[in-house]
Amino acid sequence: MKLVLAPLEGVIDHLVRQLLTELGGFDLCITEFMRVSDTFMPERSFYKLCPELDHGGKTSAGVPIRMQLLGQHPGLMSDHANRAIELGSHGIDLNLGCPSKIVNTNKGGAVLLKEPEVVYQLVKAMREAIPQNQIFSVKIRLGWDDPNTVHEISDAIVSAGANELTIHARTKVDGYKKEAIKWAAIAPVAEKAQISLIANGEIWNAQDALSCQQQTGCRNLMLGRGALAMPNLAATIKHGTAPMPYAELLTLLSRYTTFEVEGDKGLYYPNRIKQWLVYLRQQYPEAKALFGAIRTLNKTPAIIDVLNAERERYLSY
Repeated sequence: MKLVLAPLEGVIDHLVRQLLTELGGFDLCITEFMRVSDTFMPERSFYKLCPELDHGGKTSAGVPIRMQLLGQHPGLMSDHANRAIELGSHGIDLNLGCPSKIVNTNKGGAVLLKEPEVVYQLVKAMREAIPQNQIFSVKIRLGWDDPNTVHEISDAIVSAGANELTIHARTKVDGYKKEAIKWAAIAPVAEKAQISLIANGEIWNAQDALSCQQQTGCRNLMLGRGALAMPNLAATIKHGTAPMPYAELLTLLSRYTTFEVEGDKGLYYPNRIKQWLVYLRQQYPEAKALFGAIRTLNKTPAIIDVLNAERERYLSY
């Protein structure tokens, strides 16, 4: 079983990747996407998105990182892919699944799923340009609004020569609605056994992982929001580890706070810790009250005081 940490834009950055991979279970991480438009990005942009490039392209736990690109221009996409690999990225991932309206309006992400021929040409050009010994993976949704289009889309990606395909089991129009998950729609693609396949979407615990594997026919999984809601989710799935207790979670959040405040994204800490707590509320009832206590706070020191008081209270039990 291969478990991949998903790229959640604006949430799972290098600091979160470090914390989550140290808990075990993950085999690979995909970065937040690099938006490729009409000019070549400077080298510093690669390192800002993926500081792990300075350490062999791996987290402190030794888990390899693969940079993700988003765009539509084959030439520029290929150039950026090769530069990322030269700098230490372990292969390249192509984002064809982002549902953001802004991204889609600019002809990036899931909007390309409307045009399988365009997908084919983009994937083919990038595969031919990237060294053959490097993995080229693609992440998609089932389609724009029709899950049945996944067959034509996946066939195009396979024919174009990609090595791996991750399928999020919803369409773009489905968004992230829980009731819209369609794990079984991936099964026909898996049955063809034409490409290494990874299933993604609505995996919140070990039982969900098993159900997803059974319904999709995919052994390999990508974990995103579920890994934020239960930080050691990968270990619970792969090793049968018990879910992280709330007191340990508070210690983890304390480490995250230190990393964020000391790092170059310290100014964004209030928003990022609130975003994380939104997910944590789904697995930890105590996190609901904690989120309520900091929801209206906008200053980092005030938020840290609340978190420290919560941690001291639980550690004293």
